[in-house]
Amino acid sequence: MDIRPLQVQYMKATFAIAFGYTVELRHIRYFLAVADERNFTRAAARVGIGQPPLSQQIRDLETEVGMPLFRRVPHGAELTEAGTAFRAAIEAIPGQVAHAVAAAQRAGRGETGVLRVGFTGSLAMNPLVPMAFRAFRRRYPDVELTLTEGNSTTLGNGLRDGSIDVAFMRPGVIDVADMKLAPLPDEPMVLALPSAHRLLAHGDESTVRLADLAEDMFILTPRVVGPTLFDEAINACRSVGFEPRLGQTAPQIASVLSLVAAEQGVSIVPLSMRQLALAGVVYRTIADAAPTARLALAHLRSNHAVMIRNFLTTVEGREIWAGNLS
Repeated sequence: MDIRPLQVQYMKATFAIAFGYTVELRHIRYFLAVADERNFTRAAARVGIGQPPLSQQIRDLETEVGMPLFRRVPHGAELTEAGTAFRAAIEAIPGQVAHAVAAAQRAGRGETGVLRVGFTGSLAMNPLVPMAFRAFRRRYPDVELTLTEGNSTTLGNGLRDGSIDVAFMRPGVIDVADMKLAPLPDEPMVLALPSAHRLLAHGDESTVRLADLAEDMFILTPRVVGPTLFDEAINACRSVGFEPRLGQTAPQIASVLSLVAAEQGVSIVPLSMRQLALAGVVYRTIADAAPTARLALAHLRSNHAVMIRNFLTTVEGREIWAGNLS
């Protein structure tokens, strides 16, 4: 006889135990009740049916198996040798089915699995991003978060090729027609100056006019790497009447600050970069312009994964964002 692996068809709760034989989950449940109680009357009460229907179900099961499973004795029933072997083979099935159903339901609610999240390098110091991760982990502790860093262009490509599910990114430059963007609070941008800069001679200036830096060299990440922040910095300079002189470029915003510390120039960076307390760098509010670093949470319109919806709901909770950009 061609014995096939035990399979579970959830919708009908049918078990293909051997070729040509089917046993339904209710048969397993009734069999185990009689085996445990060793009495048809008590077993019937336990499973919530009458004794005659229970006896009929057991007879049907024995017909399917082709062997008597119980030996009727005064005041009860005991397992035959075939019944003992049958019980050993199937007694874990109800628990396995319950576990499978629970696992399917949890996955369907987005409570398990892997969520791949991208973020731009300029967000490395932004407290909003780790706060969002922390809030999500607390709500969905069994979802694994994997993180990918890149610029907005590479993150957009990652969303499209399926290597990323959702991304914190800077909108405004890349094509987002196929994406949904959930806007998040804009981040003010500030000046990053060498600590020995001439405008800091008195040491007590809380703000600096951007126009006073028209002769300074500006250190920025290349536009191809960070187009949104690059354009925002350039436009801020133009808004106060000058075209910035571009000096050495740096691949990462942290590298930009290292060059500022080395007195190679000045820069305009997101406010959160103040958390990178780099010796030789001083941050000042811009007095005559108000550049901002836009931030959004993006995912493909065609991606309807429940985990993404859960992440969006968590991130958009206002209690996460309130008061954290001051």
